[in-house]
Amino acid sequence: MTARPEPAPREKQAFGRSWIDRLGNRFWSSIADRGRGFAPLPANSLAPTDRARLLADALISGRGEASGAAIARELHAVLSALEPAQRLGFYQHLAENFEPDGEKLGAAASTYLANPNPQTATLLADAAEPRRQELLRRMNMSPGGTAMLVAMRKEFLPQLRTNPELKPLDSDLRHLFASWFNRGFLELRRIDWQTPAVILEKLITYEAVHEIQGWEDLRRRLSADRRCFGFFHPALPNEPLIFVEVALVKGLAAAVQNLLARDSTEAEQRARAAEADTAIFYSISNCQEGLRGISFGNFLIKQVVEELRAELPNLKQFSTLSPIPGFRAWAEKHLAAEETSLLNIPGWPEDAHISAALQAPMLRLCAKYLTGGGRDPVAKFHLGNGARLERLNWLGNSAERGMAESYGIMVNYLYDLATIEANHEAFVRDGTIARSEGVDSLLHAEPPAQQRPLLSALARLRG
Repeated sequence: MTARPEPAPREKQAFGRSWIDRLGNRFWSSIADRGRGFAPLPANSLAPTDRARLLADALISGRGEASGAAIARELHAVLSALEPAQRLGFYQHLAENFEPDGEKLGAAASTYLANPNPQTATLLADAAEPRRQELLRRMNMSPGGTAMLVAMRKEFLPQLRTNPELKPLDSDLRHLFASWFNRGFLELRRIDWQTPAVILEKLITYEAVHEIQGWEDLRRRLSADRRCFGFFHPALPNEPLIFVEVALVKGLAAAVQNLLARDSTEAEQRARAAEADTAIFYSISNCQEGLRGISFGNFLIKQVVEELRAELPNLKQFSTLSPIPGFRAWAEKHLAAEETSLLNIPGWPEDAHISAALQAPMLRLCAKYLTGGGRDPVAKFHLGNGARLERLNWLGNSAERGMAESYGIMVNYLYDLATIEANHEAFVRDGTIARSEGVDSLLHAEPPAQQRPLLSALARLRG
């Protein structure tokens, strides 16, 4: 295992905002300390769940800033000590109570209907806001309050299906998070081997596309011909919200195995970086489950492209090498039983005869899936960002996960800065997918309807 080096001086500069965040927490803690004497805190002898509910009631009904900070801090402490089932009960309490004042809302609605104008619309919107949103804002006054609320949503999200009464709470948190985690508040940071270990450890934990096999693997991914960038928020200074891993290469990369290989020297890595003309985005990982549904990736990729262009003017292409996670499940619904059995033959990717017979028909089928036959989430993300569907790569990921998701096929989405905005507008307007001539040729090479290409391949193999 590669030893983690001591932090370099510039590390303190790159992450120097953290002392501001610690200062902010101390500031709110000092306010809470001073406000404790004015806060109507319920007795410690009460059951913890009852105490949490009373603290929530006191927090929403209070007016003082110092006393509110003291109550929010106390509520945070009580919730942290509860068992998960007890916290779920508290979340249900939040979801089922703290609704808008019905009388005020009805009056505002009647006023708007009688005289619809911007002023009455504003009054109606104010009256319709649940008191729960204000309670959540006040809970955020506690030191570490934002992290607590993100963790809260992470904890109850898996319960939404079986506990639909939690949906109002989820809706309010998503509404607040969309404002609190607005792009204007986010900070783009480059992550390298000199980044504090507390953050590097989280890259290993959060990597969601290609698992990082410990510190040595991480170091390779942060070497001279690699880049890593992440978005951070001032309220979560050591928690990446999302990060992207980039490989500097010549030409479009066709296989992820080459990008993940660790058998090169530092000199070779530096030489590849100097010769590179293409940046390949090969992994994008969202890190905070509690922020699910809050989009960061579209801003991240475009800003990283600008960062790389400024640092490395020799880069001419910016592309992904992306998985196709929904393809296999979709294909199995459209293939005959004999075709599916062929694709389930163990070890077929290593058999050059079988692989060559399957390549053309499977790439055609995948092109059809990506251009309208399926609903692939990765494709939707990149195409919605304005990328072009550039190339399909046969056996681009022959690892177990790649085979399970897409029979090993991977795809390049090209971010052409001259056409990104036009592509984006066309996609969101009417679903038009920008695609290369190579992808078009796959679609136009579709065999006659009566011919099943995989069955034909199977017949040739048997013959």
